[in-house]
Amino acid sequence: MGELPDPDQLPPVRSRRELPIVQLLPNLVTVGAICAGLTAIRYATSGNFNVAVQLLLLAAVLDGLDGSLARLLKSASALGAELDSLADFLNFGIAPALLMYFWAFKDMGNLGWIAVVIYALCCVLRLARFNVGTKASDTEKPSRHFEGVPSPAGALLVMLPLFVDRAFDGLPPIPDMVIAAYMLGVGLLMISRMPTWSLKSLTIQRENVRFLYVGFVCFLAALISFPWLTLMALDLLYLVSLVWAWRQWRSRSQEQV
Repeated sequence: MGELPDPDQLPPVRSRRELPIVQLLPNLVTVGAICAGLTAIRYATSGNFNVAVQLLLLAAVLDGLDGSLARLLKSASALGAELDSLADFLNFGIAPALLMYFWAFKDMGNLGWIAVVIYALCCVLRLARFNVGTKASDTEKPSRHFEGVPSPAGALLVMLPLFVDRAFDGLPPIPDMVIAAYMLGVGLLMISRMPTWSLKSLTIQRENVRFLYVGFVCFLAALISFPWLTLMALDLLYLVSLVWAWRQWRSRSQEQV
């Protein structure tokens, strides 16, 4: 009979750690957002752009929830951060670009595809720059402004021609070259150094909170009743906010000189 092994020489037995399911909720929400983005691409390929847009809006809502859940449950992790970044590229870079391609550029050929690729590339560069900046300033207070248009706002902006087309049936179709140039412009806004408002830095006085609730309910009612007009108006308001943020940032820069 062989000799029994020395217990001191046996490899250590790894203890199994139990993880509360609730701690996984942020990552599950992120996975749900990825599924919504992939399904939006599927509906876009079949020409059902209404459902595709709805799924991208759902992905945007889930994108806003996962980070808040992670902070609330104190379950933020490096894996969750990487998963969230990949989901953002899919939902706000690839999915809206392909949606616009199948809606406007399917018969345009290579020029339309070039606009799609450049927009998606600008989105991934924007996300990479944001991730690097976030890791470099973990201990600092959140900035009042972003640099460049955030990727969720860029995805909403890039679909503005589709919103206009759906909101006004009687308008002549928007030329493909105009849509392609517009997509390039949105892509450049994402990688620009233009200051844009950060929602995390916005505040409201306590006595005005009730008005915010009423306004949010009105917005939801308008989104349900007049979705295309509401989304178009939201895009236009955001473009106005870009001009406003830039003017305020410029005036503050001049005062500091």
